Amino acid sequence: MQKTESKLIDLYEHPGHLLRRAQQISVSIFYDEMGDELTPVQYAMLRNLENHEGIDQVSLSAISGIDTSTGATVCARLEEKGLLERRVIPTNRRQRALTITSAGEQLLNDLVPGSQRLRRRLLAPLTEVEQQQFMKLLSKLVQENNEQSRAPLADSAPAAREVD
Repeated sequence: MQKTESKLIDLYEHPGHLLRRAQQISVSIFYDEMGDELTPVQYAMLRNLENHEGIDQVSLSAISGIDTSTGATVCARLEEKGLLERRVIPTNRRQRALTITSAGEQLLNDLVPGSQRLRRRLLAPLTEVEQQQFMKLLSKLVQENNEQSRAPLADSAPAAREVD
């Protein structure tokens, strides 16, 4: 016997709605644990820059899953805050190479405990096994739907990792 598909009248049957709510909750906990010096997008860009010193801002945006115009704005804000430096690339004057400043490195180090608390709080309603399963399934959902994004992750973006 075939299961009848729901009419999806209940908004909470829509995965997109639940993902949006989860994002709202995640952002709220982000500010609780990380303070308000960086937005979640600024944090992602700065954290990715830490591992890709000298990358151009277009490529940094691509590996962060952020469109290039937003990435440029984020980089400008991070530069204004003294957390990164942008330098024109001599061989391509339209692009800028990025380096994290010592203040940016210090801020990222200072935020490690907050990021650990953020992760624990967000996943707290789940058992350890459920946390691993959730992260595995969420990573699969993101990876398999990457091309549907308005800002797909670049091929060089790190794959999501399972919960330890």
